[in-house]
Amino acid sequence: MRSLTCLDVSENKLEHLPEEMGNLLCLTDLLVSQNLIDLLPEGLGKLRRLSILKADQNRLLQLPESIGNCESLTELVLTENQLVNLPRSIGKLKKLSNFNCDRNRLTSLPKEIGGCCSLNVLCVRENRLTRIPPELSQAVDLHVLDVSGNRLLYLPLTLTTLRLKALWLSENQSKPLQPCESENKSLVESGILDDTWDDKALNRMSTIRFMEDDDDEEDDERTLLRRATPHPGELKNMKKVAENIRKDMIAAKGLDSNKNEVNNAVERVTSTSV
Repeated sequence: MRSLTCLDVSENKLEHLPEEMGNLLCLTDLLVSQNLIDLLPEGLGKLRRLSILKADQNRLLQLPESIGNCESLTELVLTENQLVNLPRSIGKLKKLSNFNCDRNRLTSLPKEIGGCCSLNVLCVRENRLTRIPPELSQAVDLHVLDVSGNRLLYLPLTLTTLRLKALWLSENQSKPLQPCESENKSLVESGILDDTWDDKALNRMSTIRFMEDDDDEEDDERTLLRRATPHPGELKNMKKVAENIRKDMIAAKGLDSNKNEVNNAVERVTSTSV
C-alpha cells in the first residue's frame, strides 16, 4: 500500500510492528496507541513524510535510533510506556513541536534534545529525572515545560533564557531550585553570577510579607500560600464554570430589569387612574 497516508491500529493487541512498514513512504500519520508493542522497527526511519506518531499506552522499552531520520515529525506521543532513555538522534527532529513522554521510567534526557529547534511543548511528567540538560535552552521556541512528578533537585539556570508561558514543577524534591555546583562555578567564572549567590539564596525570605494594618497587632504576619498551577484541562473546566456563572448573572440581571419596567408601568397606570 505505497499510497497509504494514515494508518490507525490503536486499541488492539499488537505485540510488534513489521519491519516492512518502512516501505509505506507516503505515510504521514501512524497511530498505534493502546497495544502491547515493546519495540518499534528500525524501518520507521525510512518514513521521511511521517508527521504524527502516537505510540502511547504500550510497553516500549526503547526507541529505534533511526527515529531521528523522520525529518517531518511534528508530534510524538509516547505517554505510558516503559522507556528508560531516549536516543541521541532525537535531536535531529528539527520540526518536532509537541513531544509528550509522560509516565515512563526516564532517568535522564539526552543533551541533544536541545537540537529540536521547533519544540513548543515538552511534557515528561511522572518519570525518574534527576536533572534537566542545560542544552534544552537551545530549543528557543519552547513555551510549555512539564517536569512534575520527577526527582529534580535543581533546574539549569540556562532555562531563564527561554520565554516559557507554563512551567510545572510540582512533586519533585523539596530543595531550592538553583544551579548545580559545577554550573554555578562556571557561571561565576564567566561573570554571569557573583560569588555571593549561594549566601543570598540561603538567606532570602521564604515568604512574602505585607505591611501591617493599623488595626492589627505588631507581631501579626501575613503570607501568600502557594497553590499548584492548574493543568490546561482544569483551566478549561474553570473557564466553562466562569462563563456559566456570567451567563446566569446576565440572565438574572435581565429579569430584574424586566421586573423594574413592569413595576414602573404599574405605577404610571395607577397614578393616571387616580
